[in-house]
Amino acid sequence: MAFCIFTDTSANLPDDVLRQRGIRLVPFPYYVNGTEFTCTETTTFDGRSFYNAMRGGADVTTSQISPATYRAAWEPVLQSGQDILFVGMSSGISGSYNCAGIAAVDLQEEYPLRTILVVDTLAASLGEGLQVLRAADWRDEGMSMKEIARRLTILRRHMCQIFTVDDLKYLKKSGRISNMAATVGTVLNIKPLLRGNEEGKIVSYQKCRGRRKALEALAERYEKQVADAEHQCIGIAHADCQEDVDFFIGLINAGKHPPKEILSVCYEPLTGSHVGPGTLALFFFGDDRVRYT
Repeated sequence: MAFCIFTDTSANLPDDVLRQRGIRLVPFPYYVNGTEFTCTETTTFDGRSFYNAMRGGADVTTSQISPATYRAAWEPVLQSGQDILFVGMSSGISGSYNCAGIAAVDLQEEYPLRTILVVDTLAASLGEGLQVLRAADWRDEGMSMKEIARRLTILRRHMCQIFTVDDLKYLKKSGRISNMAATVGTVLNIKPLLRGNEEGKIVSYQKCRGRRKALEALAERYEKQVADAEHQCIGIAHADCQEDVDFFIGLINAGKHPPKEILSVCYEPLTGSHVGPGTLALFFFGDDRVRYT
């Protein structure tokens, strides 16, 4: 039976990749100084201006995707006779996954001959996006939708999400960080290292003195935890810090486990607004301990 893969804009996948892989989007809304926006075309998103506005004090807020928005995106696909596999943002940092579940239950009742499966990636940005791409790979190999959903619930335990931010105030403002003891001494140039835990929540695990030390520590963690790097596409997302990205890619490629491919993107505004300007994040698959250590 034919099915369509959906994700949300948090997955941070480039427009051309989405089109080539036949993946559809449900958009998150965000607000800049009270004006609502959505970002479904990353090629037209001006990351430099957006993050400069945040640096200048622009008030950026977000809201979850409503059940009605999911319904509007999904119902035409169900009417066309296709099933739906939705691979979404972590329930540990957003209520949108629960809203997707509500929409799925309602639509399932109205379209009993169709199937809607909703998968929680326990991830965001390319941590989510790389799982979406893996789902598309399996679909193209002829795997059933139910088997893909089952595999994703196993694969998500292997997704390592580690990142450093310039300022924790954005994560604190939105309540996205779980251990509030992760206070940063900005005067001392202390940089936090954070990760996604087993519940898909954000926790602090280390602090470094200086930006370069923080990037080197991320690269060291990658070396210790990556699995089967030579066959992997890993992800890097950044909030307007391209020079740091170039330096960091050099570290990764010069190490013992260079990946097959690196997908580097600017953070889309929904997720980027929560981590803040200057954030650099790394996403890769490791063993089943990466979410616990």
